[in-house]
Amino acid sequence: MKRFAPGRCVDAHRAGAALFPGAHWRHAGTMTAIDWTRAAAPSLAEFESLADAAFAALPTRFRKLCDGVVMRIEDFPDDETLDDMNCESEFDLLGLFRGRGLAQGEAFAHTGQQPNMVFLYRRPILDYWADHEETLGAIVRHVLVHEIGHHFGLSDDDMERIEAEAD
Repeated sequence: MKRFAPGRCVDAHRAGAALFPGAHWRHAGTMTAIDWTRAAAPSLAEFESLADAAFAALPTRFRKLCDGVVMRIEDFPDDETLDDMNCESEFDLLGLFRGRGLAQGEAFAHTGQQPNMVFLYRRPILDYWADHEETLGAIVRHVLVHEIGHHFGLSDDDMERIEAEAD
């Protein structure tokens, strides 16, 4: 489990190299391309690095409010979560916020209560990425902002503005 740490930054090139070890990088101006013949899908640890980079790029005032929220990267949601969310497939859910958010006035855990958590599900996100034109980083950022947004009780418009500020 990883707790969000306000102010943490990740160098984009190092994050990319960590995500695709063994991949050969070609630089063309400001663009970096991956030699896909040598690249593999990111592991859980590499995906966590991608999520850390996405979090680090969010506006500082937003990150500071996330103190104490735990981020977990898992391949798939567990069966109980799939049942609770009425999912037809393990690929239906990209992320989930679990806990009591600021909107409920109880953002901090009581004794014996689990901390507020954001789950990102690697395999469903990778599947979504394969079928869409967006970059993997943009998708991870979108899911992360959306799930953290539930913690704050934000509207879709608010979440869109936060994502736009991260660009």
